[in-house]
Amino acid sequence: MFVARLSTEDNNRESKKAKRGALPVLGFSNEDKIGTIQPNDDILVVTLRIGGFDVKRVLVDQGSAVEVMYLDLYRGLNLKPEDLMAYDSPLVSFEGKTVTPRGQIRLPIQTSSDVVEVDFIVVDAYSPYTAIVARPWLHALGAISSTLH
Repeated sequence: MFVARLSTEDNNRESKKAKRGALPVLGFSNEDKIGTIQPNDDILVVTLRIGGFDVKRVLVDQGSAVEVMYLDLYRGLNLKPEDLMAYDSPLVSFEGKTVTPRGQIRLPIQTSSDVVEVDFIVVDAYSPYTAIVARPWLHALGAISSTLH
């Protein structure tokens, strides 16, 4: 992955303020694919520090609009039913079934030095994952995931 500055070669028309405010462009190069088996279109599953614990098998899903925590993880983090806030909007599972959430809880996710508070919807359903992080978390973190790289 590399970070580059936007080109400011528009002669002298830009003010000094505009040049100072140039934002970096985030991108991936072919070197970032080294060590991956191509074609690589696998799902992105990571380990994240959630609520002070290292949690394995967390799915990063850019297609989801909410962060989900499965009941096994909720219990594994020693959280109690009274820690949940009400959440009464049903969710649709990957299989297309309607799932009624147990509630909602706000927990920190730490990635390196960044900590983002996330509202997890807690559900009692089977999943090979412990949690799902979605677009709101990626946006708050300012992250871009790439299955290719």
